[in-house]
Amino acid sequence: MHKYWFHIGSFPVRSYSTLFLLAFLLGLGFTIYLAKVENKAKYIPAWLDLGPILFFGGVIGARIWQVFFFDWSFYSQHPGQIIAVWHGGLSIQGGVVGAIITGFIYARIKKIPFWALADMSAPGLLLAQSIGRDADFMNGSAYGSPTGSNFGVLYPVGTLARLQYGNHPLWPAMLWEGQADIILLGILMILKLRHWPVGWLFVYYMISYNIVRFFLEMLRGDSPRFLFHWDAAQWTAIPMVAAGLIAGLWLWLAERKKKTDGQSDAVTDA
Repeated sequence: MHKYWFHIGSFPVRSYSTLFLLAFLLGLGFTIYLAKVENKAKYIPAWLDLGPILFFGGVIGARIWQVFFFDWSFYSQHPGQIIAVWHGGLSIQGGVVGAIITGFIYARIKKIPFWALADMSAPGLLLAQSIGRDADFMNGSAYGSPTGSNFGVLYPVGTLARLQYGNHPLWPAMLWEGQADIILLGILMILKLRHWPVGWLFVYYMISYNIVRFFLEMLRGDSPRFLFHWDAAQWTAIPMVAAGLIAGLWLWLAERKKKTDGQSDAVTDA
């Protein structure tokens, strides 16, 4: 856990910022690599164009989510901190929503199949999220609640976790989430070995990640709790899972209708 790599004069080079940027670049690079090896090179120019746009759209969405859904009690009292993204405070779920909106607008303008881009983005997203959780750990944020035993992460003096919970080991919630992302990525790469209706790989990502996130949030200790003792991430995860299920059903029905129409045309031609 180390907030700063080094200083250039009085300017701090933060571990959170550098790992966050690294996560994005590696996620984008992995997406482009898979496009090349899977004979989808025609999409590479679109991804190169989309990269900077998705970055800013994701950051804006992640910050809006964090400020208004996760920690409004703090930011309402410190409005000057709202734009201070270099201090941390970016919601993964908000970042994904921001990127989805940005990607959808881009796809409509450029007349590129949105769900094809979404499928291609899923592996890179999981890889980037895993690295992003390392950024949280280095920053001392996204920490867990007390384990009530000798097991757990003992945060050093000067971190928010130590200030809130003192000398108590905390659940490594963010580290487990990063590890879960890698497991979900491995399963996704296996799923990619067979044909699925377009969009289903991204639907798998939406459903599986948000289910994992929902349960791991039970161990978090840095977020306010609301109805049912759920925090903002859990209340976000439920609609995301529901949206994924609805999208998956809609895509399956569209694929089925397409096959049925194709068979009807074949019979007519005969």
